[in-house]
Amino acid sequence: MGNELIIPHTTRVPRKCNAECYQTRIQPILNKKHAVQLTKFDYRLSNHLDTELQKLRCRVNYHALKFTDPIIQMGKKLVERIRKKSQHFLALHLRFESDMLAFSGCYYGGGDKERRELGKIRKRWKTLRVTNPDKERKNGKCPLTPEEVGLMLRALGFGKDVHIYIASGEIYGGEKTLAPLKAFFPNFYTKETLASKEELAPFSSFSSRMAALDFIVCDESDVFVSNNNGNMARMLAGRRRYFGHKPTIRPNAKKLYKMFTDRNNMTWEEFSSHVQKQQIGFMGDPMEVKPGRGEFHENPSACICEDTNVKAREDVTIPQSPAMIFGEGTDSAADGTRRSFGEVTDRRIIEDEQYWFDTDYMENEVGGIQSIGGATISLRELNI
Repeated sequence: MGNELIIPHTTRVPRKCNAECYQTRIQPILNKKHAVQLTKFDYRLSNHLDTELQKLRCRVNYHALKFTDPIIQMGKKLVERIRKKSQHFLALHLRFESDMLAFSGCYYGGGDKERRELGKIRKRWKTLRVTNPDKERKNGKCPLTPEEVGLMLRALGFGKDVHIYIASGEIYGGEKTLAPLKAFFPNFYTKETLASKEELAPFSSFSSRMAALDFIVCDESDVFVSNNNGNMARMLAGRRRYFGHKPTIRPNAKKLYKMFTDRNNMTWEEFSSHVQKQQIGFMGDPMEVKPGRGEFHENPSACICEDTNVKAREDVTIPQSPAMIFGEGTDSAADGTRRSFGEVTDRRIIEDEQYWFDTDYMENEVGGIQSIGGATISLRELNI
């Protein structure tokens, strides 16, 4: 094949297909066509593989698959530019686009206009079940709003001076929806504020390429936070575990719902204390998830040596609380003032986690296949 450009044959497999399934369905096609692009590739391989296959999976997932050079270079530029503004930064993957909200079936108080707009988008998915928005929210199945994320982070001790990078598409409600979060964290950055239109031009027409840039910045952040439990958040959590621990905060949405509902009936100190308690087990501690539990992409335990020093990044230290990266053991009130708090030492494993499914649309780009986060990689980069 040499330098010959290969257009992959496109097909799909059932979710969580095992090794025998791939040998039967995919290997004959691969032998004949030489390259196969598997569409809808979210959790299409079973978690339950033998140890040797899991190790191979780790090598492919974390070493063979790479973003193309232009994506890597632009991603590094974004990280360098935000590091010049602050030594440490927090990255937030904010899924609050109209299609995400429509898919979730949740309601956020926008009245008939919101119901009409999201209902129209929801018709794209013919098989979606009818949901009760209030019940979905109470059960923790709705993404947190930007304001709720801001409240959660403040309650966890992140102050007004923290620099925050937002990885997102077009937020439903625009600047009005983002305003509360920006008020909590004025040092607010996106791809568009860190790079010019000309620099982003090669990527801006492709949602998967833009997502890849976000992926790189989020991976390099000191603390990563998500308002959802979708595929990109899970892949980042797993990658940050594999290459040496860095905190990944996930919202315990089911428990936080009551806190947000009742927050006007309690003092800030009470609210902050409750949030810290409910987030135990969701703060990205090194041993938070038991080996073998959860999805492979989020918890690649088969890839990680028992000696945690083997893969640890030399420049990573693990504080008692992620907020300590930005300040010495301080808690931040809603107005940005800071005070010390006692560290919660209780630990528990949370089994009742919430799942959201990503609704990203993948472009079929000639001469490439999809990699992590939907970004295209060239065939020459599959150095298996």
